[in-house]
Amino acid sequence: MNYEKAKELLEKNGQSQLLKYYDELEQKQKEALLKQIGEIDFQLIDYMKDTETHMGKGIITPLDDAVSVDDIEKNKTKYTAIGTEAIRQGKVAALLLAGGMGTRLGSDKPKGMYNIGETKDVFIFEMLVRNLMDVVNQTGAWIPLYIMTSERNHADTVNFFQEKNYFGYDPDYVDFFVQEMAPAVSFDGKIYLEDKGRIATSPNGNGGWFISFVNSGLCKKAKEKGVEYINIFAVDNVCQRMADPCFVGAMLDGGYCCASKVVAKANPEEKVGVLCLEDGKPSIVEYYELTEEMRYETRDDGELAYKYGVILNYLFKIEDLEKNLENHLSVHVVKKKIEYLDDDGNIVKPETENGYKFETLVLDMIHMMDNCLAYEVVREREFAPIKNKEGVDSVDTAKELLKKNGVQL
Repeated sequence: MNYEKAKELLEKNGQSQLLKYYDELEQKQKEALLKQIGEIDFQLIDYMKDTETHMGKGIITPLDDAVSVDDIEKNKTKYTAIGTEAIRQGKVAALLLAGGMGTRLGSDKPKGMYNIGETKDVFIFEMLVRNLMDVVNQTGAWIPLYIMTSERNHADTVNFFQEKNYFGYDPDYVDFFVQEMAPAVSFDGKIYLEDKGRIATSPNGNGGWFISFVNSGLCKKAKEKGVEYINIFAVDNVCQRMADPCFVGAMLDGGYCCASKVVAKANPEEKVGVLCLEDGKPSIVEYYELTEEMRYETRDDGELAYKYGVILNYLFKIEDLEKNLENHLSVHVVKKKIEYLDDDGNIVKPETENGYKFETLVLDMIHMMDNCLAYEVVREREFAPIKNKEGVDSVDTAKELLKKNGVQL
């Protein structure tokens, strides 16, 4: 995009302030700013006009489609055989959501680079690759691995994998791509600058993975390889199993559009999102969206009606994701403290919320599907999230679970 086209576009959308310092920039900075302007989705700004409309929930009811740990054990041989065959045919890929930074862990590097080792180096990325290698060894087939980074951590992530020789994974089966960004705006809808040559942006939420995957060209590449199913998972759960043959087989055997690994809630008050039905379609309801009555509601067998907590490990059929691409995901408008450049060209670090960021969420992708299988896993074996440095869901609790599962740190 050239300057004249950018100027015309911004004037049309009432955002001319983004070119205020253009003449002060060096040539490379000018080119980078014009590129950013050309990538702005101005329709996002419309969502801030009615935030409640895009955040509401329908009628919530308990989920019916679930396979418990006991069910899985009974059908393990059948499910594993079905999943193994699909993997050997190259139909299954894994996609790691790795755009986060290790800020809450006291690190200024990508979260996956955090070292959880005690007597030797053991990195979060390394543990995830090890878990995927278990499937490679089990099935005898390499699984395409796509890693979604952010603008902020892309170079560090790619360099780290190269330096570590991909932790033994075949690099021919690994591709990286950058998550798309959304502009940050003031309460009156003006897009912020974070410096004179750069628009203030943030990642477009974990639901933005598929559009970013498509626009990077990697979805087309995956399909050309024969990939039909893709297992997405988050960077912070070091015990999780991805492209798990039994998980894949259970979904295929039941003919489901998608599947979610879940754990039984530790208690009614555990603050986790729960797989359920919303207006008769699969959905995820957050802890704070459940009434006290719903949290304590039980089934005839005494189990919690809203029992299954999600762990951000989902298996989708690419064909269904493509069909739903035309039906835009709900955009969540979130109030945030946004660092910005003021009218005098000074950086301002606000102490209170001063604008909106726009996010799409995986939970909305689930709700667009006709059905979703809840696949229960044993918490102690597959759920060791690292959210904090200490306390609940921390480095320490994850290390403890890894040791219980025989991992030497």
